[in-house]
Amino acid sequence: MSGWQKAPLSSVCSLVTDGTHHSPPNHSIGAYRYVTAKNIRPWGLDLSDMSFVDEATHRDIYSRCPVEFGDVLYIKDGVTTGLAAINTLHEPFSLLSSVALLKPIREVLHPSYLKHWLNSPETKREMTSGMTGTAIKRLVLKQIRAAEIPIAPLSEQQRIADKLDTVLARVDAVNDRLARVAPMLKRFRQSVLAAATSGRLTADWRAAQTQASWQSTEVQNIASVGTGSTPLRSNPSYFCKNGTPWVTSAATCEDVVRHAVEHVTDAAIAAHRLKIYPSGTLLVAMYGEGKTRGQVTELGIPAAINQACAAVVVDETKMVRSFVKLALQANYLEMRVLAEGGNQPNLNLAKVKGFSLPMPPLDEQTEIVRRVDLLFAFADRLEARLQAAQAAASRHTPALLAKAFRGELVPQDPNDEPASELLRRLTQAKSATPTKGRKRQAA
Repeated sequence: MSGWQKAPLSSVCSLVTDGTHHSPPNHSIGAYRYVTAKNIRPWGLDLSDMSFVDEATHRDIYSRCPVEFGDVLYIKDGVTTGLAAINTLHEPFSLLSSVALLKPIREVLHPSYLKHWLNSPETKREMTSGMTGTAIKRLVLKQIRAAEIPIAPLSEQQRIADKLDTVLARVDAVNDRLARVAPMLKRFRQSVLAAATSGRLTADWRAAQTQASWQSTEVQNIASVGTGSTPLRSNPSYFCKNGTPWVTSAATCEDVVRHAVEHVTDAAIAAHRLKIYPSGTLLVAMYGEGKTRGQVTELGIPAAINQACAAVVVDETKMVRSFVKLALQANYLEMRVLAEGGNQPNLNLAKVKGFSLPMPPLDEQTEIVRRVDLLFAFADRLEARLQAAQAAASRHTPALLAKAFRGELVPQDPNDEPASELLRRLTQAKSATPTKGRKRQAA
């Protein structure tokens, strides 16, 4: 890093301050924008969820915190502390104290270079390690002002900032494209299930067969359906570490339940008449918050269950268990619609027993399961590659920023004026400025 020199932010910024410490009345419309931490994003200012303050309030805030185009905004309070963005608005606006305002002295420090340095993993780690507070952790201005930034020659700062802007924009574009793949895979699986249970997936196979046509049936005609209960929590002798696995509706997000979070004792099984369902039993979540209700899983172990699950033990002389599982999963939304109740609608055993299923001939059920397994395995491989690509992309930005501030991102030019000379001239200029004329940084 030839020609670089470290300097505290207080010496290379004409102002380091923050917004108002007294949250003013704000509205959805008004004269002046009121920017808080929620509006600072990695790519800049997010104006989609904006509050406003009246003119008198704005003038009071702005007199202490005069934000201008090109200044650096830096989150200093809360869980997103350490995120910096360039102000791209040409209009004056007000800031809350959760955001710090940094005005780099342009003769020494390039704003975009400063932004990238603040966003680098090492700077964020050093800054956030000094946060204080109980309910909300925050940085104080004294810590920000004292932070030492490596000052590169001004021309090199420009080259570093330009290179980072270009490459990080490409990384962001890649991340956006990768983020669109997961929903596509979800829709692909849903389409496969819909085709499997409508007959479209095996239309070619069926044309070559002399099988009977598809019929429909109810769950209770091809399976026994039961449920479980929750042993008395206040009795410590009912739960143990190594007893019988006891599964709740929380496990229905898994494809196959191979482990239980809780286990019950023989005493609990006897007292609550818990039935131990065999491996291969399908579980339908009847209760549960959010998307849980209607989810379907399969026991990979013998287990007892709670009252929030319906256990469907398929008679495999009548239907292929894996096909029943596919049919229930394909009708997830239809199952949820059957729920009844007030604040938290639930299914019940009668609804599950009476649920209608498509019933192809047994040979075709087996063929459908085989084809779905092949297509889902293909989707699983794509998902694994997607996760690997996302992990690699997530490592690229921190690595690039670290490289930039080690002086390894762009070539150095021996003709660039060294940072020591920039800082020397800055010191001389400050010394030549009468004390009364200097702008005092806000406390």
